[in-house]
Amino acid sequence: MPNHVFEYAIIRVVPKVEREEFVNVGVILYCGPLKFLKTKIEINASRITAFCKEIELQEVTGYIRTFEHISAGGKESGPIGELPMAERFRWLTATRSTILQTSKVHPGITDNPQEVLDRLFKQHVL
Repeated sequence: MPNHVFEYAIIRVVPKVEREEFVNVGVILYCGPLKFLKTKIEINASRITAFCKEIELQEVTGYIRTFEHISAGGKESGPIGELPMAERFRWLTATRSTILQTSKVHPGITDNPQEVLDRLFKQHVL
């Protein structure tokens, strides 16, 4: 029986914030008891540009990749990357009104956070 609480959010690109349309590009999952914080990303350029042809895709891709770096932690990911895991997760999932947003945070229970991350990614991004 799974017994570790996890939290996750879907990472979205919102090309025109005022239209509130978005494309799911990743999932971030945090499980404190198992010391797990990981982001999985898939950038589908054709989906994103279908919403906004003039988007600077290379620049947005750089911002999206920041989620991976901060999730991994360490000095290479800047001052936010040096925060404890829980604080990094909260920082990454904080509400924003920019081109890159996350869904609300959702909870669950698991003993295998990597398996859950892979399933959520397949379900919501691919």
